[in-house]
Amino acid sequence: MAVTDLASVTNQIQKFWAPIFMKELRESLLLGALVNKEYEGEIKAQGDTVYVSQINAPTGQLLTVGTDADSFDTQEVSMTRISVQANKRAVAAFEIQDLAQLQSQLDTQDSELKTSLMFAINKQVNNYLYSLVAPSTSAPDHSIASVTDFNAAQVAATRKLAATAKWGKEKGWYLLADPSYYSDLLNATTLTSSDYGATDAPLIGGEIGMKRFGFNIFEDNSAGILTLSPALAGADVALAFHPDFMHLCMQQAPSFKLSDQHSNKKFGYILSVDMIFGAALGINGNVKHILTYAT
Repeated sequence: MAVTDLASVTNQIQKFWAPIFMKELRESLLLGALVNKEYEGEIKAQGDTVYVSQINAPTGQLLTVGTDADSFDTQEVSMTRISVQANKRAVAAFEIQDLAQLQSQLDTQDSELKTSLMFAINKQVNNYLYSLVAPSTSAPDHSIASVTDFNAAQVAATRKLAATAKWGKEKGWYLLADPSYYSDLLNATTLTSSDYGATDAPLIGGEIGMKRFGFNIFEDNSAGILTLSPALAGADVALAFHPDFMHLCMQQAPSFKLSDQHSNKKFGYILSVDMIFGAALGINGNVKHILTYAT
């Protein structure tokens, strides 16, 4: 007896795209949102340069009335500046065949294709920013090794080092910790218990942080922060910083471009996004950030 089974009609079964796309598991990219971007938008083309200047305080004088307070000395204005050149281009692109199901994704406002491309270039920016991290190794050393437990005592020691380096408090201080170090913080009762005044307040890029010991603390699970460990151990690393430790200059908005491939005698499309940007350590930037890691 012949039976019609699934294999017999498999060529007649229609296949459809699901009406929604599943979200990709993506790392958090926080550093670019926290560093100084006061010159964002001034970059118009690749190679443009902006400057960050600082007027150095004069020495001044202490005079005594009745002795030498009838006159005073002047000093020449002294300035320090750094340049930030937009010599980097982050780009990502998809090549899409002539498929109506994917074509419908090209022009939608919340296109998952565009979201994926934006994540790709933001990841390139994030990795580049981490490659510029270079804390001072002069006394006091801002690169702290052999920390196996990033606990409350270690955060307090980091705060003391930041205060000694005279970090300004008007823009806030930040601390990004990899998942291993962040778990250490969560296990520290003095940091997480409401009995000690713990509250979760800061919010950056959807990440809820802790405000402790003068720092806004966030978990950073990106690949970029793990590159800060000299041994590339893949865990146990944290970066504390003042926003002015690094300057990021970029175009006002990434540029999307959709082109068909008819000129190449092909059916289909290329969807790309690119962004011109530049970054550099700020004035005295080497003492405005502190790296902690385990060896």
